[in-house]
Amino acid sequence: MKLRTLVWRELFERKSQMLTCFLAILLGITTVVAIKNVTHYSEMAVAREMDSLGANVLVLPKSVTLQDYYSADMHDEVIPEEYVMRLTMSDIQGVDNLSPKLHVPVEIGGRNFAFTGILPKSEFQAKAAWAGAGIFSRPIGCGAVDVGEPEPEDKRTLVRNRVIKDLGSHEILVGSDVAAVEGASEGDSMTLMGEPFSVVAVLPETGTVDDSRIFGHLHTVQELSGKGEVVNCIEIVGCCKEIAAGLVDGVNKLLPEAKVVTVKQVVATQQNVNNMMGRLSVIFLVIIVVVGGAGIANYMYANVFERRREIGTLMALGAESGLVLRIFLLKALLLGLLGGIGGFAIGTTLAVTLGPRLAGVPVLPMPVLALWAVGISAGITLAASFFPARRAARLDPVATFQEV
Repeated sequence: MKLRTLVWRELFERKSQMLTCFLAILLGITTVVAIKNVTHYSEMAVAREMDSLGANVLVLPKSVTLQDYYSADMHDEVIPEEYVMRLTMSDIQGVDNLSPKLHVPVEIGGRNFAFTGILPKSEFQAKAAWAGAGIFSRPIGCGAVDVGEPEPEDKRTLVRNRVIKDLGSHEILVGSDVAAVEGASEGDSMTLMGEPFSVVAVLPETGTVDDSRIFGHLHTVQELSGKGEVVNCIEIVGCCKEIAAGLVDGVNKLLPEAKVVTVKQVVATQQNVNNMMGRLSVIFLVIIVVVGGAGIANYMYANVFERRREIGTLMALGAESGLVLRIFLLKALLLGLLGGIGGFAIGTTLAVTLGPRLAGVPVLPMPVLALWAVGISAGITLAASFFPARRAARLDPVATFQEV
């Protein structure tokens, strides 16, 4: 009888226990893969957000958490737009740019996006990620606030330059994810909050939450939402990053009713969440090793004990101990490979599907995790099965037939 046939038959002995061990491995690998996948892209998003945000200091409503800000989940919490005027007229040193925002939820193509009201020129001055696409020129040097404009070369350039300076009441800029869902491009029309809008530009992909936003003029969003002259946040760009911490004290004194934080605190909060997720994945990995390994070892020992006479018969017919060892180890390897592949597939599906909702960042499959999942799963099953397999290989055929 071929080795493959023997292994396949062995795999389906004691089906209930085999299925229990398989599910333990599958569940553990699924959980770890999903957590590692989401955590990886969350860390990347934090780094990109840090680079692209531009702001050093944030002014938020008192009740808003940093996680709310990071995910733009603060639609009902607002502060007066008048705070912008207070900051503008104050004698606080080092304020290079103020960028107020108002987020309103909208649904497009069955997905939720944020319709974000901005003051165009202020927003573009703060957005380093948009600068790379040539939509505008980012100011260079401390205190430079004017947006440089290239010489218009064609009609498209003229339109973009006008958008940067004005952005009409029914004109919008569309993030890359929104454009993909809606199939929108420059010149198209979209209906938001019952009003038609013209898409004047599709923003370049940044890998940040901006990809899932639609940008319109702040005053238009205020009017359509019925919220009045309010904003969700004010992003402040300090003249030099080194003075951002010093700005906090001045803004706190000027706006005691608001929460004033630095971008470093936002990033630190998200990094703490990522670290917690990383520790959680380690805990699940330990559970896989302990529970899954113990379960597989117990299953294999029981299988060897129950089938010792069959093993003895096989050896009496000329099978070498190495063949018996290979049968049980290949059985364990097959179980591990199936658990690893299945766990990677399910974990990746969960991460890609639920990651954007839970972590607020787009998540893509990570093929490298397939090797990790299969390696861990196969390693655990082989290690747990080695001693039971060696015991089976060392059985004395004569002794097995003498047992009653």
